[in-house]
Amino acid sequence: MVSEHSDASGGDTAALALKILVAGGFGVGKTTLVGAVSEIRPLRTEELLSEAGQSVDDTDGVDHKTTTTVAMDFGRITIRSGLSLYLFGTPGQDRFWFLWDELAQGALGAVVLADTRRLEDCFPAVDYFEHRRIPFVVAVNCFAGARRHVAPDVSRALDLDRGTPVVLCDARDRDSGKEVLIRLVEYAGRMHTARLLDSVG
Repeated sequence: MVSEHSDASGGDTAALALKILVAGGFGVGKTTLVGAVSEIRPLRTEELLSEAGQSVDDTDGVDHKTTTTVAMDFGRITIRSGLSLYLFGTPGQDRFWFLWDELAQGALGAVVLADTRRLEDCFPAVDYFEHRRIPFVVAVNCFAGARRHVAPDVSRALDLDRGTPVVLCDARDRDSGKEVLIRLVEYAGRMHTARLLDSVG
């Protein structure tokens, strides 16, 4: 997505806006990450967890969680002059995955948030992006009290394709979240360039 803006001299400068998805399991910190890095007030579609959802929502390990995203989170961050990222946080529960295809259209790439206490919860997101050839990075949200794992161990546990970045982060911290997004943009840029060259060759 490219939009044009006039600069002070009256000329046009291209401002690039890229669409990024933030995905992962239930309660992993997607809403927190979008809220922490967004320079605008984030749009949230959170609802209180209901008794009706108790039979389908796995809240083991996230007992403190009282709300859930039912459509998406939305935020925006300017990485540098002329480059902004529009962030779309996906819902984590299985019953809302029908929204993912709509949200994924036109996305440059994705951040898959992972919690090492519930690492298996991010397998569906990893599979989703791998099958659709959408570049992604795995961002391990380092929760207090959780055992720390180094990136290569997480990569092996998730059986990631070689070269898929794994970064450690704190979803509550703006600088940490911004670093994850920069890593994603750099990686996705390399992947898209390589695919373009392959198609030409």
